[in-house]
Amino acid sequence: PRYGEATPLRLAANAVMAGCAPNYFPLFMLAIETMCEEPFNLYGVQATTHLCAPLVIVNGPVALELGINSGHNAFGPGTRSNATIGRAIRLALVNIGGAIPMLGDMSTFGAPSKFSYLVAENEAASPWEPLHVERGFAKDASTVTVVGAECPHNINDHESISGEGILTTIAGTMGITGSNDIYYTAQPVVVMGPEHARTVANDGDSKADAKRFLQEHANLPLGKFSKENIERRFRVTFKEKYATAGLDALVPQVQNAGDIIIAVIGGAGKHSAFIPTFGATKAVTRALKRKDGQLATSVEEFRGG
Repeated sequence: PRYGEATPLRLAANAVMAGCAPNYFPLFMLAIETMCEEPFNLYGVQATTHLCAPLVIVNGPVALELGINSGHNAFGPGTRSNATIGRAIRLALVNIGGAIPMLGDMSTFGAPSKFSYLVAENEAASPWEPLHVERGFAKDASTVTVVGAECPHNINDHESISGEGILTTIAGTMGITGSNDIYYTAQPVVVMGPEHARTVANDGDSKADAKRFLQEHANLPLGKFSKENIERRFRVTFKEKYATAGLDALVPQVQNAGDIIIAVIGGAGKHSAFIPTFGATKAVTRALKRKDGQLATSVEEFRGG
């Protein structure tokens, strides 16, 4: 909300304070540039009463080069690159962007993700194409995808041995009344643990198939919402669909199947996670490029170019 200029010098100061190694800097700078894309709505993500924070998902060779954790405990402590690049982002959002609690950042609760929120996709363990390839980039491109997101909500399914079973459990977790995503053309994130992803893929389901299933089944009846929400929100804001709808009318968590973001992250264990978003935000992906505009597959190539 301060509209501060994120110059390289100012970003460098925040990277040093966060404990970043020098070779982390290009990726940190790319993440900040990506958040400044208009569809991401950084102003809203920074200033809202919602508890969202920019989630950064790293893909491509740079994730291995910088040792960014994509496996066990990827969202947790223990990896310098995840922790310090994520922390540098938050420091920049506060010190340059003005997201100071109660002054610029009006989040009712805040969240642990406001300290550091950066992971890599576990491409080696994924049965599907990586997130950045799905979003139109070459496999050898190094990218960041930023999402205005909540913290992960665990999905435990140790019993299902079919793809349909796993997806049914995930869809059931997604079907909640209090999510911002219900009220927007939103892009919630489904983090699939490698074991769950393999079970789904082994049944012949593509990532697109999984998204269609989730969109169709992640819903709940209108009657699950409070009377006030039904009368003041659904029958007014969405009057074309719900003005005269009965309480058994279904309300989808996601409007379009293609808007669901699926990323395979984590280590062994029959878990996945659901990450709702701020709603009024769009995920943005950008690639690391050299000065001549060509893709940089590594930080060293970025520096050399």
